Amino acid sequence: MERLKRLLHQENCSLVLRDQEGSIHLYFKQGVRDLQYITDHSPSLFHDASIADKVIGKAAAGYMALGGVSQVYADVISRKALPILQEATIKISYNEMVDTIVLPEGDTRCRLEEIVSTVHSPQAIVDVLKAHFQEMKTKNK
Repeated sequence: MERLKRLLHQENCSLVLRDQEGSIHLYFKQGVRDLQYITDHSPSLFHDASIADKVIGKAAAGYMALGGVSQVYADVISRKALPILQEATIKISYNEMVDTIVLPEGDTRCRLEEIVSTVHSPQAIVDVLKAHFQEMKTKNK
């Protein structure tokens, strides 16, 4: 995990994943976009993977738990993410725990945290997010 944490900061990634074969994958998109992409295109990467992430909120935790990740590190983790990860028996380490994920621009709550606030299982979290992203895609056409 120390290597993943080092890469997260040295390469200025948003997410670093070590798959079960030991291959390292670097990701750079904000929010849960990379987690969504992995879920949609390479879900087997999650199985028994280790992840270092800059921010893990409830939305990110849903993807990780559903995918079968074995351990995570977060620079910042939300209190609402913890039960999702713990119920999936994911080993958790972090630098800072916060009540609410806020956007880098200031005091604005993360929209995805609000979207998943009423659901509690990893599958429900991912389903709600998929519906949200599909709706946004349709609106932007």
